[in-house]
Amino acid sequence: MKPILPALLLLLIALPALAADVNYPLDAPAPDGRRPGGTIAEDRPAPPLANDENKDIRRERAYPEQPPTIPHTIAGYRIDTNSNKCLSCHSRANSARVQAPMISITHYMDRDGQVLAAVAPRRYFCVQCHVPQKDVKPLVGNTFEDIDKILQQEAAAGKSASNDDGTSTGNP
Repeated sequence: MKPILPALLLLLIALPALAADVNYPLDAPAPDGRRPGGTIAEDRPAPPLANDENKDIRRERAYPEQPPTIPHTIAGYRIDTNSNKCLSCHSRANSARVQAPMISITHYMDRDGQVLAAVAPRRYFCVQCHVPQKDVKPLVGNTFEDIDKILQQEAAAGKSASNDDGTSTGNP
């Protein structure tokens, strides 16, 4: 055990010297393809932010219990402990008047399922779950298929697998 301790100490002392000796080229191309151009050492400005979609069209949800996305810009909306601009349209009291979808009744429940008169504090900050969409090309490919599409494909495959006499081939 005692001979190992000096060897470890020597290794710990030598590591910084070994790391400093490696010659990394600081002018190598940056590995991040989302911000092409430049080098690792170069500090480049971030690209400008894209505009929010402002179509006011409800989007289809990709999975059950997915929070709906925000189909309009929220630039300038104040959402803090003193006020919430979203509730001026989406609250129970205002949604019918402005023809906006009312927030879910679950937003008026506490964590124990007790119904409250006002929006629950844990649901007050809308952008924790709901986000506006940007009008941009996706950074990466996406092959996600929702369950309805998968079930339709399986049902179509099952129909094509059945025989003309009405008997099944055994596939679901």
